[in-house]
Amino acid sequence: MKICVFLSAADLDERYTRPAREFAELLGKGGHTLVWGGSESGLMKVVADGVQATGGRLVGVSVTFLAASARADPDEMVIAADLAERKRLLLEKSDAVVIMVGGTGTLDEATEILELKKHGHTDKPVVLLNTAGFYDGLKSQFLRMEEEGFLPVPLTDLVFFAEEPVGALAYLEESFGTP
Repeated sequence: MKICVFLSAADLDERYTRPAREFAELLGKGGHTLVWGGSESGLMKVVADGVQATGGRLVGVSVTFLAASARADPDEMVIAADLAERKRLLLEKSDAVVIMVGGTGTLDEATEILELKKHGHTDKPVVLLNTAGFYDGLKSQFLRMEEEGFLPVPLTDLVFFAEEPVGALAYLEESFGTP
């Protein structure tokens, strides 16, 4: 599978880097491809390093104003003109999406893929990896949206919430019928 991961390029502490590294190693060992923002810093670097070290492929999609901080040795790197093109390319190049911890950029990417799913423009599986309860508040908000009629489809049709990396990958592999 080609798995797009939306996540932070910030340097974060072990409570976030450990699960990211674990997920990356599961991806690589499973022979999967990481499709990511192409950065060579922070959590993005942790995940790319883990996938590459365990035999997975790397497909990066950076953006012109961040190209100087793009990873030098991926299997493929594309430089998008702007953030909108970057999101489009990340989704085009992937079979599934995992949302990890991140800031406003990650949240923007997450809500875009969920909006596309809501309107039937993609059927890619989406997992929100809720590391250390980072997305508890967002999950509560989504549940409220569902309960109060703001979502025209069940939340479970849009996103799967995983608490651990192994559960995230298991859900994706089950979605694609792979062991």
